[in-house]
Amino acid sequence: MSARIFYQEDCNLALLEGKTIAIIGYGSQGHAHALNLKESGANVIIGLYEGSKSWAKAEAQGLTVYTAAEAAKKADIIMILINDESQAKMYKESIEPNLEEGNMLMFAHGFAIHFGQIVPPANVDVAMIAPKAPGHTVRSEYVAGKGTPCLVAIEQDFTGKALDKALAYAAGVGGARAGVLETTFRTETETDLFGEQAVLCGGVCALMQAGFETLTEAGYDARNAYFECVHEMKLIVDLIYESGFEGMRYSISNTAEYGDYITGPKVITEDTKKAMKKVLTDIQDGSFAKEFLLDMSPAGGQAHFRAMRKIAAEHEVEKVGKEIRSLYSWSDKDKLINN
Repeated sequence: MSARIFYQEDCNLALLEGKTIAIIGYGSQGHAHALNLKESGANVIIGLYEGSKSWAKAEAQGLTVYTAAEAAKKADIIMILINDESQAKMYKESIEPNLEEGNMLMFAHGFAIHFGQIVPPANVDVAMIAPKAPGHTVRSEYVAGKGTPCLVAIEQDFTGKALDKALAYAAGVGGARAGVLETTFRTETETDLFGEQAVLCGGVCALMQAGFETLTEAGYDARNAYFECVHEMKLIVDLIYESGFEGMRYSISNTAEYGDYITGPKVITEDTKKAMKKVLTDIQDGSFAKEFLLDMSPAGGQAHFRAMRKIAAEHEVEKVGKEIRSLYSWSDKDKLINN
């Protein structure tokens, strides 16, 4: 059975009236959800840890800030928007003791619920609204009068109104303007992790880096290699985003399109597909989650994570990339990193 897609006419924003929504975290997603909901007329408060550098930022943007525990105590709807690896501890300490019957606990990613890091009591609703874009896009699309597509999932429906309230929340952040696709916590978690690892981040970055290395090892100038294998990726992805593979192929040269058809299967082979299936299995059986949480724990100290980050940052493609990006007319250094 195909999943339902909900739009503005399916959502009743009035269901948020008289309710206090606590946004826990004020990072990329947190600031977007909070500001969009506030401008949609909802009563929004922010929950942060004492000493958070986001505290003053949220207050400067007109929001009232409390500790996570205080915010949870005041709220009817609690949306957790902090890093996956930090959610279980924060929930146990600050949210669980302050949950009241009929509250709604919300997430933008199913990781903590699906892998049992958080086990809510039976007398609350548990729902997800997951925008399919980074927070700054969720915010900019809303400001432009548009919206970002979202996923909606209900894990626990104590009140019988969990879906209606979740859809009201989706309307509040602007997601219903674009469409809200019904899913489950399991499906969202497993497909999201797979997409990030095998395609969007792991797959694409490894592919671009391998292309860069192939050209530089063959003696080509590293700047040429960066332009051809990294810089131009945005041009192709933008075309696919707008019009799919067909639209992209319509927009490129016949030479490029012909090369696409004959060379893609030489690079992405059956062995690649087998490796992808293994990645998916490791996600489905919890192997990835276990490895990730162990490394991110106090005992693990993020040792492997930090080492991988350091090695990646020292690759030549990063050094050449900084030089190339500094030449762009729109350059403001590496603005995403410096903020």
